Amino acid sequence: MIHILHLLGTVLGWLTIVVAALGVVYLTAAALVFRRYFAAATPAPARHEAVTLVKPLYGDEPRLSDNLASFIAQDHAGPIQLLCGIQRHDDPAIAVVEALKAAHPDAQIDLVIDGTIHGASGKLSNLINMEPLIRHDVVVLSDSDIAVAPDYLAQILRALDQPKTGLVSCVYAGRGDTGFWSHFGAAGVSYQFMLGLVFGVANKLATPCMGSTIAMTRETLRRIGGFTRFSDKLADDYAMGEAVRELGLEIAVPAMLVDHAFDEISFAALWRHELRWGATVRDVAFWPYVGIIIGLPLPVAILSMLYWPTVGLILCALAVVARLVVVRTVNATVGRRIAPLWMALAHDGMSFAIYIASFFVRSVDWRGATLTMKTEGRIVAAHKIQNAEQRA
Repeated sequence: MIHILHLLGTVLGWLTIVVAALGVVYLTAAALVFRRYFAAATPAPARHEAVTLVKPLYGDEPRLSDNLASFIAQDHAGPIQLLCGIQRHDDPAIAVVEALKAAHPDAQIDLVIDGTIHGASGKLSNLINMEPLIRHDVVVLSDSDIAVAPDYLAQILRALDQPKTGLVSCVYAGRGDTGFWSHFGAAGVSYQFMLGLVFGVANKLATPCMGSTIAMTRETLRRIGGFTRFSDKLADDYAMGEAVRELGLEIAVPAMLVDHAFDEISFAALWRHELRWGATVRDVAFWPYVGIIIGLPLPVAILSMLYWPTVGLILCALAVVARLVVVRTVNATVGRRIAPLWMALAHDGMSFAIYIASFFVRSVDWRGATLTMKTEGRIVAAHKIQNAEQRA
């Protein structure tokens, strides 16, 4: 038994060394790929197509009005419908939308207030209730915490024009809106998640579909079954992308960044948010998720010090330098400092803890509701499980 434990310790020790070393190489290479990917971006001319922008809303987020206004302030020559959906008549987001309509009287801003539930996902219920009011043939869905640049629609429409493209999605950088913990979350999504995302897209290893932008024609939306098909999906964005691929169409990710606003005001809120992300990705792409540990060389290098302190210390130093290269590259590309280096390094530690915990999670929190994860990415609300148990 002692011999087996010693052998296991040796294997794990060398594994941490190898993973940390590969992680240092990966971060450095990913920073270079990131810079080249966005350096290749070109301006897109204004377009004339009629577009419906679909916005499911819930609550008054810190900069909700600014986020929504950025979708109206587009360099776009055609009609734009901003379609907002809310599920409660007492939701403070209603006042935000009404104020936006008053501030932009010439804009086509429609508000749907409908609490009808169609499945476990409140967001999808909201979208299903809005779907009949979509006016135009190009549909662009995005989360309420997304803000965009004036050329957003021009870039989206140009990408959607490409042969065999059925859906367009966008890479996003983090933006902290409510103090320390929101900046902490923005550091993680910008210096870890976004980096890996661009690396996968640039090297044709992945073509993700994300809630930051899901743009398609209304005909494509009809062909994939409308929003109703995804009413019990936690990773509804991923499921929509898969449905589009089933049609033989492709997903395009243009070299353009949008902002994803973080509004967490506590460690607990951020932990729940990121744990939901981790568990969701684990369920829809298990083996790629296992491999993302390579993007966290610092925590792994610290573990390697338990086996070989000298080598582990060297790897820690190299991991810090690699993360510094990432931070500077991302900041230069985005055009602002998202978070300090020490915050990026600290978030590596939190990400490692989230990574481990995510393999043991079977239920997640979503806007105060507990959702139990089932097979094939399905979710069931906790109250439905309780009712089923009572009937049994």
